[in-house]
Amino acid sequence: MDSEELLNVLCTLEPEAQPSTKPSDMPTIEVSPNHLLSLMRQARNNKRLAFDMLILHTAVDWIKQDVFELIYQLFSTRYHHKLRVLVIVPRDNPVVPTVSLLWQTAEWQEREAYDMFGILYDNHPDLRRLLLEDEWQGFPLRKDYQDDFMLVPPAHGGD
Repeated sequence: MDSEELLNVLCTLEPEAQPSTKPSDMPTIEVSPNHLLSLMRQARNNKRLAFDMLILHTAVDWIKQDVFELIYQLFSTRYHHKLRVLVIVPRDNPVVPTVSLLWQTAEWQEREAYDMFGILYDNHPDLRRLLLEDEWQGFPLRKDYQDDFMLVPPAHGGD
């Protein structure tokens, strides 16, 4: 199945999803948080797609747009095709459903995104900090994160 057919199948199964217009090295689809779980369930369970692996989940802080972009990369071991799923959430309410019910590896990847960005995952079985201490204040990968011990680059740009 080529990229265009793959995206067409997904958009037929989940009409709220749209092929991304962003340049990409793999088929990329965008979906709202409300339709993420439905799309992911279709991607995993549909026999023509069979995305049985969640390879990666992370986030990007687009502070000027006041949103986070959540990125999921899936792989089908049966068909050897890849898919990137993008979800935009507001910075002031970054909540999406967990996909750990579909791919167990998401448990740790979602915990890392929570720890670093403050993304919240509805129905996550164990949403707590993964890398930082429980008492840590803030989320270090947010672009507006400030800390007393952060290094400030030299004014000349450093060499």
